[in-house]
Amino acid sequence: MTNNFVFETDLAAKKIHISREFNAPVEKVWRAWTEPDLIEKWIAPKPWTAETKIMDFTVGGIWLYAMVGTEGQRYWVYAEFTAIENGSAISATGMFCDADGNPVADGPKSYRDTKFSSIDGNRTKVDSVITFEEESTIKMFADGGFKEGTAASLNNLDELLASE
Repeated sequence: MTNNFVFETDLAAKKIHISREFNAPVEKVWRAWTEPDLIEKWIAPKPWTAETKIMDFTVGGIWLYAMVGTEGQRYWVYAEFTAIENGSAISATGMFCDADGNPVADGPKSYRDTKFSSIDGNRTKVDSVITFEEESTIKMFADGGFKEGTAASLNNLDELLASE
């Protein structure tokens, strides 16, 4: 079955829309998206890995994690959960930060709304809309390999879902 990967950039609206289908039920995809031990197995494009320092999956809670490069370099990301509809939607504000969760001064900020829905064949569709504050930030993401990295990460998720 096709995964129907969609990655659309709207520079004028400062938004990126990502849509992807998975050959697994919503409950399984939701767990892979919300449990740190599972997220770490797929979120980083190979050969990179991810490490979670803090995960408080509640409204107002945070996820502090690092993308870890092959030479041990760490790029820290801070996400604050702004809304959670159990099993169906997550909203979060994200930014780059240091290892203690302090935002990078004048660093980019984004807002992500992700929805999970059941589709035919006990499959799942995940739709995310990422909204950026600055035009320069969306351009950085649009031109900087984010599409390819996202596709690679979601392919990792396919592999994880097939093995669980």
